Amino acid sequence: MKPLNPIVAACPPSGIRRFFDIAATLDNVISLGVGEPDYVTPWHVREAGIYALEQGYTTYTSNAGLLELREAIVEDLSRRYSVSFDPAAECLITSGVSQGLDLVMRTLLAPGDEVIIPEPCYVAYGPCVTFAGGTPVYVPSSPTFQLLVEEIEQAITPRTKAVLVSSPSNPTGAIQSRELLAALVDVAVRHDLYLVSDEIYERLSYDAPHTCVAALPGARDRTVLLGGFSKAHAMTGWRVGYICAPAAVLELAGRIHQYTMLCAPHVSQAAALEGLRSGEPRVAEMIAGYDRRRRLFVKGLNDIGLECDEPQGAFYAFPSVRSTGLDSETFAERLLAAEQVAVVPGSVFGPSGEGHIRCSYATALPLLDEALERMGRFVRSLG
Repeated sequence: MKPLNPIVAACPPSGIRRFFDIAATLDNVISLGVGEPDYVTPWHVREAGIYALEQGYTTYTSNAGLLELREAIVEDLSRRYSVSFDPAAECLITSGVSQGLDLVMRTLLAPGDEVIIPEPCYVAYGPCVTFAGGTPVYVPSSPTFQLLVEEIEQAITPRTKAVLVSSPSNPTGAIQSRELLAALVDVAVRHDLYLVSDEIYERLSYDAPHTCVAALPGARDRTVLLGGFSKAHAMTGWRVGYICAPAAVLELAGRIHQYTMLCAPHVSQAAALEGLRSGEPRVAEMIAGYDRRRRLFVKGLNDIGLECDEPQGAFYAFPSVRSTGLDSETFAERLLAAEQVAVVPGSVFGPSGEGHIRCSYATALPLLDEALERMGRFVRSLG
């Protein structure tokens, strides 16, 4: 048989899913691996989806998505961040942020174009660039996982097309300050680059208000904003995200979308609309729950000897395991085998992640307490 696509064949499987799949074969496992809320989608949102199904909303929507949903999204962004988008031409509903990222990379990149990606970073960023014919260029972050804007600028070449950033961050939970993001915008303006800003965790900002990159001076017309409902609204399986961007970008992204996905599921869009219209009280409750877990879990990690700064956003802790003498993958493998706790080695998120593990605290407090007890027992066994 003729060979398959060498670009795809060279792409390794997701390091996150690898440990999740191993954990699924074991009994009594506590999984801190997959970034998924343990909350069920709020009832009124599920009820809206059920009603839509009962009313026969099982057809295609427009390729761009329900106009009512797009209007609600841009109104929400305007109210919270004072940034304006045209719902008819500058907002596209996608099947989750992952599809949005794929569309954006295929829209922005010509073969050989480069995208600068600060790391540690989400595992899908590099492959989405590569699948689009581009070249990911990784730049390390600081020891506290803040952007090194000077190093980003030094990595720019004539082939650089965009910088891809995420705040709050998966995997570290770090939030980039308004000042750092403004400095990054200045670099993008000077070098005529696009900024792709993954803000799926924007509602999960605990200690300071979220900074929307598109709302910064000079950023609006060169920023592609990715957002969605999976995390704050506990709607991972509904697969609803969005892109807000200049009309010229979305016109081409929409062409790819109409030939590949057509539209996000009609019922899911109806549920997402209900989430935006009346879901704020429940969202606030879930965010407060994550905040409690964050403080208790991070304190527990430090108490058992795994040094961890308190993350400012998302629902991940990224403790150091260097004190154990193990690299991150060995630590994760041995912890899973010995104590049935699944975490993700930091190395899968880039070289700057080595020496750390990613732990999702989107898990019930009793399970987090049990996970800490098991992890503490494992760490003590290494001494």
